[in-house]
Amino acid sequence: MIVIGLTGSIGMGKSTTAKMFAEEGVPVHDSDEAVHRLYSGAAVPLVEAAFPGVTVDGRIDRTLLGQRVIGNTEAIRKLEQIVHPLVRADADAFLARSRAAGAKLAVLDIPLLFETGGRDRVDKVVVVSAPAAVQRERVLARPGMTAEKFEAILARQVPDAEKRRLADFVVDTGAGMEAAREAVRRIVADLSA
Repeated sequence: MIVIGLTGSIGMGKSTTAKMFAEEGVPVHDSDEAVHRLYSGAAVPLVEAAFPGVTVDGRIDRTLLGQRVIGNTEAIRKLEQIVHPLVRADADAFLARSRAAGAKLAVLDIPLLFETGGRDRVDKVVVVSAPAAVQRERVLARPGMTAEKFEAILARQVPDAEKRRLADFVVDTGAGMEAAREAVRRIVADLSA
């Protein structure tokens, strides 16, 4: 089974591209979705112990947690040391299930693939990209997003040009969703051959 690492900076269209892989029949593990599940389960006591007061109704409140970690490198590192191993274990279980089911390909949707040293976990890397102006417009349209938050997030991410350079494949969502869908189909066909 070929493991594809799907990544891209904020606002590039990675989640939409992940859905396209799923629509092509490729099993997809979504790291962000895993974090959401973990914030209602296994991660709760660990995160609450590290950041007291971020739990509401037995779940991690992402807004409260964000207020504690965004812009604070040490706090982000502390959170990552808790969450990344849990997400990795969840992804490993997903890969084992996919392998057992006979999948030829499986996608690990990892937003911070390069930033977290995840390149060694995958066979091929697909980077989702778009022009900077398109990215900015998409991100600033999100509820609660500010230019300041956007810049703080970008500062923690490997620049898009570098991601594109390190990629085995690039899906450009700036060219429109149909072009992106066609790129996904070509990647699936290429890697399934």
